[in-house]
Amino acid sequence: MSSSSKTPTQFGDVVKLCRSVYEKKMADYGTSWRIMRPSSLTDQIYIKAKRIRTLEEMGENQAKVNEGIEPEFIGIVNYCAMALIQLEKGTGNSLSEKEALEAYDKAIKSATSLMLNKNHDYDEAWREMRVSSFTDIILQKLLRTKEIESHHGKTIVSEGVDANYMDMINYAIFALIKLRFE
Repeated sequence: MSSSSKTPTQFGDVVKLCRSVYEKKMADYGTSWRIMRPSSLTDQIYIKAKRIRTLEEMGENQAKVNEGIEPEFIGIVNYCAMALIQLEKGTGNSLSEKEALEAYDKAIKSATSLMLNKNHDYDEAWREMRVSSFTDIILQKLLRTKEIESHHGKTIVSEGVDANYMDMINYAIFALIKLRFE
């Protein structure tokens, strides 16, 4: 099986893992994240990406908290999905489990569609990248998102925060694919 034909399957496997974590966290906490503004979710994603970079630089075995890089990338995927949901619905009341899962699936489906289109055009270039590069790109996208948020979502020629969240989902999933399958 060529890399390009493996990508949708591997992507789907990682999405199932991330969705499972999202569902389990929802069982524990409900949809308490609905109170968060997208900018607060951006900051939460930043914390996750910053921790990944720290672990990459010092080594996971030096961590004082016994959680590795993979759970942080899963957190990035899930917090980005939540941010996309918040952009669409606004902050508000909790959602039922069914509504929250449907909204999550819709956000991930949009990111997956974007990935498939870009992956075709870029010819699987991500497979030649290092996981640490995904971390750096996610951090860069977070800084871009923070800048756009400080301009109240207005851009001159750039994509909006939604596109950045979708890109971060995809880069985090690519990192998880590399960590789990390569």
